[in-house]
Amino acid sequence: MSLWKPDPTFYPSPRDAAAAPPEKVAYLAAFDRSASRPDAIAVLDVDPDSDSYGTVVGWTDMPFIGDELHHFGWNACSSALCPYAPHPHTERRYLIVPGLRSSRIYVLDTKDDPRSPQVVKVLDSEELAKRAGYSRPHTVHCGPEGLYVSALGGANGQEGPGGIALLDHTSFEVLGRWETDRGDQYLAYDVWWHLNHDVAVTSEWGTPSMIEDGIVGELLLGRKYGHALHFWDLRRRRHLQTVDLGDQYQMPLELRPAHDPTKTYGFVGVVINVEDLSASIWLWQWDGQAATVTKVIDIPAEPADPESLPPLLQPFGAVPPLVTDIDLSVDDRFLYVSAWGTGQLLQYDVSDPLHPTLTGSVRIDGIVNRSAHPAAPSLPLAGGPQMVEVSRDGKRVYVTNSLYGAWDDQFYPDGVGAWAAKLDVDTESGGLSFDTQFFPHGEDFRGLRVHQIRLQGGDASSDSYCYP
Repeated sequence: MSLWKPDPTFYPSPRDAAAAPPEKVAYLAAFDRSASRPDAIAVLDVDPDSDSYGTVVGWTDMPFIGDELHHFGWNACSSALCPYAPHPHTERRYLIVPGLRSSRIYVLDTKDDPRSPQVVKVLDSEELAKRAGYSRPHTVHCGPEGLYVSALGGANGQEGPGGIALLDHTSFEVLGRWETDRGDQYLAYDVWWHLNHDVAVTSEWGTPSMIEDGIVGELLLGRKYGHALHFWDLRRRRHLQTVDLGDQYQMPLELRPAHDPTKTYGFVGVVINVEDLSASIWLWQWDGQAATVTKVIDIPAEPADPESLPPLLQPFGAVPPLVTDIDLSVDDRFLYVSAWGTGQLLQYDVSDPLHPTLTGSVRIDGIVNRSAHPAAPSLPLAGGPQMVEVSRDGKRVYVTNSLYGAWDDQFYPDGVGAWAAKLDVDTESGGLSFDTQFFPHGEDFRGLRVHQIRLQGGDASSDSYCYP
């Protein structure tokens, strides 16, 4: 008699996840800005005992062009172990990879050969539009009852509202729109939750026309991009509360809730304050009835010679940090903040979430700074740390350098190229240092730009847990 056993990469608690074996490979979204050749998923060897450590060891082209692969995720994760999960025996096997420009969604199977994912299903834009009423799928999160795919645009040419489509864990069919009552929510970006408390949180960016050709200066200065968080009844799929951060705080993007399922707080990064070009980190707290949101970190702009700046920034004479990704370690101790504009990766101790303390920082590239990687000190770089991912045990941090094609071109008009870096973490007292043996770059990525990273077996931004 055989017994079904859960996938060994599903972890009941954050502590179990941190104690699991380290990742051996990492998956990167790679895209062709010209849309003249297919985008791809690149596979990196991240096993330091391997002869091919730090190199691209796998490559899967998509079957179409014009996708701009951006954020992607696993079909299933540790939330499958929740008591009410209807699919406890699914596997963390498939990568769900949306095309942000094409509205296609690809399903890639990693099981037979993790270094050679195979495209096994393609959902076209018409299915997403017909079944859920959305376009421009952006972020994928695996939940207990299905796959949550946030989308920026409406269907059939409609700018919005954006929202969340729910996909089946195993067939990957689009089940429909997640929201039953969206209240005043119109703009969309990320979605996360506190599973044990039946609370979901969403953030705001902009509609397709507001982002696809780059930042629209008039809209930014007119404070028209997103500036609010939305709180939802997760089970009833109903809007509960809108918290406006203030319209000067444009684009609250990545949401990072505490991994400890008994906690009801989380962090969101805000790209820019239009009054002084600073970026900021905010803390939300849910008390069982309502949410409060408090700014806990300010990151100032850096003065610069206007002649050294791209045209968009020359009138301001300063480099904005442009915080466009954050990540919270699985033990909820360190928050990592990518300041893509100034070329910094910042590490904060957030053990006391209301009072973060800066514990580490590194510089690599930046709009003006252009710091090199220590593995290639004479190599000019562009595009600062952008997407950031943390290993389950918190000892390794991976970063890549492209934000979004049109925005890359605005802030780095001489090109961003492509590179990925790994940093080692002092998990006792904090601090970051470059791994000089790990620096895939340039033609390693076959002329494509690289964006999000996912780690084999899960990472700090892929899983949610139901047991403390």
